Amino acid sequence: MSGSGMNMHQKMMNSPMTFSWGKKSTESLTSYLLDLGSVFLLSMLVECLSHTRFINSIANDVVAGLLQSVLYGVRIGLAYLVMLLVMSCNVGIFLAAVAGFSAGFLLFGSRVFRKSETVGMYQKSTDLPPLNC
Repeated sequence: MSGSGMNMHQKMMNSPMTFSWGKKSTESLTSYLLDLGSVFLLSMLVECLSHTRFINSIANDVVAGLLQSVLYGVRIGLAYLVMLLVMSCNVGIFLAAVAGFSAGFLLFGSRVFRKSETVGMYQKSTDLPPLNC
């Protein structure tokens, strides 16, 4: 292989290809725990944005549409950020993301902490459509 091809091959070999435990990429246990907490909170924020009504029903349609678009962009950006963090192949980060999404759904999406508001036979929707896999 040529010199530049060899460097690229070496970089690819250093990237993790399987999940692993540990804090190898961080400097201390404290920073690793802060990383886990950040991923947990980011995941909860994505669920909060997915299930909360921020827009007043009386709002102007154009303003409401623009605000919906901004909220959608923020939610998708945060969801992709969590996905990239999970791609670090660290089991702790993965579990923090799953726990954050689950806790966020429990708080904001389930009927445990709020009454379901219905209009006729249909449940009132939130400002943004749910994230679908």
